[in-house]
Amino acid sequence: MDTFPKFMKHPVNRISQETQYTKGIEGYVFDGLDGSQMAIWTYPGGGKSAEHLHDYDEYFVVVQGQYTVLMGGKRIPVRVGEEFLIPKGTLHSGEALAGTRAIYAFGGKRAQRVSEGA
Repeated sequence: MDTFPKFMKHPVNRISQETQYTKGIEGYVFDGLDGSQMAIWTYPGGGKSAEHLHDYDEYFVVVQGQYTVLMGGKRIPVRVGEEFLIPKGTLHSGEALAGTRAIYAFGGKRAQRVSEGA
């Protein structure tokens, strides 16, 4: 597959571009009753994320392409089928190759939908 299934990309779940750390990516978010979120992101042209941190853990798995985590002065490539955990409070950024797709889980609210006015 080269894209997430259509049902995962319903317009009401689209993440606002203004809340993204990486310009030009496409994302959709799903909420847990405990305040956690899961999101899918596609990096059509690749890109670099701004350095940031969260007050919750971040976990992701790459399903296509490659995402390189920049953390603690290290470059950590995460390839197809590989998982990565970024502990809360950890300053990080990253770089995605064009066409990268990944599934993320956050221990808190990370993303806002377009429909939420963000």
